[in-house]
Amino acid sequence: MPKKKSVTIEYIKAILLAFTLALFIRIFVVQAFRIPSGSMENTLLVGDFLLANKFIYGARIPFTDIRLPAWRSPDPGDIVIFQYPRDPSRDFIKRIVAGPGQKVEIKDKILYVDDKRAIDPSKAKYIDSVILQRRSVANTRDNYGPKIVPEDCYFVMGDNRDSSEDSRYWGFLKRDLIRGKAFMLYWSWAPDDRVPTYGNVTSLIGIAIYNLFHFPERVRWQRIGMLVE
Repeated sequence: MPKKKSVTIEYIKAILLAFTLALFIRIFVVQAFRIPSGSMENTLLVGDFLLANKFIYGARIPFTDIRLPAWRSPDPGDIVIFQYPRDPSRDFIKRIVAGPGQKVEIKDKILYVDDKRAIDPSKAKYIDSVILQRRSVANTRDNYGPKIVPEDCYFVMGDNRDSSEDSRYWGFLKRDLIRGKAFMLYWSWAPDDRVPTYGNVTSLIGIAIYNLFHFPERVRWQRIGMLVE
C-alpha cells in the first residue's frame, strides 16, 4: 500500500510541475494568439495562430504593474500584441510605425515619419482607391496629423491600411499595454463559409464531420512555422 501511495504522489508532483511550468511559460515567455480579422492582411491572415514573445519587452508580473527587465524596447517595424486601449479585456495586433518623439503624418494615404516617406511593409495593401479628405476629426484614414508621438507611447497601424482600427482612430498606444512581439505562426486554418452553423448538439457532429473531410484543404500548410515579419 505505501508503495502504491508513493507512486500516486509522484504522479501528482509531475502533473503539478508540468502545470506550473506551462503557466510560467505562458505568463513570462510566450503566449498563443489567434488572428480574428483582416486588419493585418496580407502579412497575417484570418485564421492564423501565432506565438508572441513576451519576455523580449519584459513580461508583466500578474496582478501588479511590475515588469521584468526587458531585452529591448519595442521598435518601429515590430508587430505587437497589446491590450486595446478602449477595452483592455481585448487583445489587438498591429505594427509599430513610429516611436516616442517621432513625428507622424499621413498625406493622401502615404505615411511620413519625421518628414520622410515610410516604406510600406512588403505585404501591406490598400483596398480602396478613394482618398478620403479630412473633413472631420474622425475622418483620419487617409490624412492624419502631423503629430508627435508622446513619451512612452507608440503609433501603430494595420498592414491592411484601408481596413484597420488603429492609432489613426483611437490615438497613441501606451507602452504598458503592449503584451509581446509576434514571432511565429504555429497553425493556420482558412475560414470556410460552407461550414454548417451551430444550432444544437447534433449540429456539432455535422461541423466535426465537415471539418474532418475538409481538413487537408483548410489547413494553410505553407504558413505553419513561418516567422512573422
